[in-house]
Amino acid sequence: MAATSISEEEIGLKQLDGVGPATQEKLEAMGIYTVMELAVRSPYDLVDEQDLKSDKAIALVSKARIYLSEKGVIEKDFVNAAELLKKRQSMERISAGCLSLDDLLGGGAETQAITEFYGEFGTGKTSICHTLAAIVQQPKKEGGLDGTAIYVDTESTFRPERVEQLAKARGYDVEKVLKGIVVARAYNSSHQETIVSELGRVVREHGAKLVVVDSIAAHYRAEFIGRGTLAERQQRLNRMLHMLLRTAEVYGVAVVVTNQVLSSPDQFVGNPLHPIGGNVLGHTSTYRIWLRKASKTRIARMIDSPYQAEYDATFVLDERGVSDVPQDDQKSKK
Repeated sequence: MAATSISEEEIGLKQLDGVGPATQEKLEAMGIYTVMELAVRSPYDLVDEQDLKSDKAIALVSKARIYLSEKGVIEKDFVNAAELLKKRQSMERISAGCLSLDDLLGGGAETQAITEFYGEFGTGKTSICHTLAAIVQQPKKEGGLDGTAIYVDTESTFRPERVEQLAKARGYDVEKVLKGIVVARAYNSSHQETIVSELGRVVREHGAKLVVVDSIAAHYRAEFIGRGTLAERQQRLNRMLHMLLRTAEVYGVAVVVTNQVLSSPDQFVGNPLHPIGGNVLGHTSTYRIWLRKASKTRIARMIDSPYQAEYDATFVLDERGVSDVPQDDQKSKK
């Protein structure tokens, strides 16, 4: 279900009771200019950064969510399952570029949700993100959502040349596709958090339907070393992830994140590779897909989903970004 559109006048902070000139000034100092930007923030952000009283901060965020619920932008607090099923059947999705991945994802990357791809280097995480960023701009009948993409690059892996290549291979307007991807380079974890906090404004300005974070935990892994920093790392990562999830829900966008893995040398049974972020990332991501290499092909396995079974999908990396395995290759394997 796409988020209901709402006019600029309707999302002004003055629409909320209790927001006077002084409060509005404090909120704008945090970069919060609209009801939607307020709704995605945690009340404790307002307490920490602007010294607002906790009860007032909680009331403000609650009023913002109630206001958006009444406008039909987000779900009401209580909805019966039949109505919820009907809305989910019309949920918008972005094609991943090949039938196998689309089948694995139930039709593509889902809006109002976080889809996480994790795996070793070279397994296709960034290629999937590049492909999604190009496809989201296409008409709905071609697997897109007629929207732009916001690409948060934390490891300097975004390459416009790669987008140009796959856009040409797919027959897209290359210049239009490149202009439809807004790239934000995050240089450290604090900068990454600032970018995420400003996503709402950027999404509205550019009409974005996809937010990519490639990769989500790289800076945290590099900056927070040792067990002594684990609690702070997980707390900051948790806060940022929940802001991403609220942004997805309020603005009706699909959030796709990539993640690195670490190896447990003392594990002799099962998969020794584990995604960074632990339970914080595992519980926040709506869908988790593990990518791995298999000669020239790549295998994607659905590890966690609210309703889909755990199974494998195979694909290849080529000039189109990601594609289905050619029939000849499948026959030879059989």
